[in-house]
Amino acid sequence: MAIPVAYNLRNLVVRKTTTIMTALGIALTVAVLLAVLALVDGLRTTLASSGDPLQIIVMRKGSESEIVSNFTRTQFQDLKFKPGIVPGSDGQPLASLEVVSVINLSSSETGEGTNVTVRGLQPAGLEMRHGVKISSGRWYQQGRRELVVGKSVADRYPEAQIGRKIKFGRGDWDIVGVMDAGRGAQASELWGDLNQVSADLQRVEVLSSALVRATDAVTAKALVNDINNDQRLNMNALSEAAYYEAQTASAAPIEYIGIFVAIIMAVGSAFAAMNTMYAAVARRSREIGTLRVLGFSKGSILASFFFESVLLSALGGVLGCLLVLPLNGITTGIGNANFSETAFNFHVSPQIMLSGIVFAVILGAAGGLFPAGNAARKEILTALREI
Repeated sequence: MAIPVAYNLRNLVVRKTTTIMTALGIALTVAVLLAVLALVDGLRTTLASSGDPLQIIVMRKGSESEIVSNFTRTQFQDLKFKPGIVPGSDGQPLASLEVVSVINLSSSETGEGTNVTVRGLQPAGLEMRHGVKISSGRWYQQGRRELVVGKSVADRYPEAQIGRKIKFGRGDWDIVGVMDAGRGAQASELWGDLNQVSADLQRVEVLSSALVRATDAVTAKALVNDINNDQRLNMNALSEAAYYEAQTASAAPIEYIGIFVAIIMAVGSAFAAMNTMYAAVARRSREIGTLRVLGFSKGSILASFFFESVLLSALGGVLGCLLVLPLNGITTGIGNANFSETAFNFHVSPQIMLSGIVFAVILGAAGGLFPAGNAARKEILTALREI
């Protein structure tokens, strides 16, 4: 015969101070874990939505990011006429030679400013990035010192507003538009004309990378192999999607540290839950004896106290989810492999919240097992004599 759930609920309410304190301790542990998971998931979502599997980034062999890559105009001419590249609107192969660097912008969040990515690209580069649209203002014009800034940059940096000027290279640049890349990493970049940007960066002949678009998925794989095996080019090619996926490595240390801290806190929370349940068993010794007299088995008592511990921890898990829920959608930034900052939103998904509740239940199970066993082992007469 099972002990009614109402018995456990009543005991949690009667011991409301202890219940609240234990639940809050578990809630803080869960909140730390979920905040880290939401941060990492938000960054991964941003980078995963940045790449197109049909588009191929070509960099110097050994380069892991565009910022440290070198790519000459001569190499680009050899690359753009390889078979498998789709023609653009002008009939020429859809390929863009690009230069990538970082500049420092003052931020409303940090007095020292933050590095952001500036990219010089050819008209084909705009044509390939069809997911990027102008949300206000206009696109920069070829041959002019004009920039279009990503929406995340415009939202976070007071300097990066339409009509303002940004100083880098040999002088001032006019901001003429804001581009919306959705959740893509391009929302954290500044774009301008390749020739103008490369001249200011003093990289007219030696640029950073090239972006080409293949006709289909099969051709894309063949094109990647062709470029990687071309000894004359001596370049490394990979799909744009694979490139941005590799950039998520910057989130790994944060994820590991966050999980490590959460585990340390979890040990403390499990002991707190265990202490709470041991105290409950000691205070309710006569109740346990009475339950045995009424015919409830040792197994029923063990299950009841174990369930109470799990219920208490589940309450803490729900509170932890509520604590971290306001983070959902908040924009923040993290350094990437380009030595600049990528802006992204915290993403508190239902799966992440479910994992937090499961984590809390595991804490409750670990903390409640031994006290529940102690309650079940009490002999009837011994339990009734205890005060």
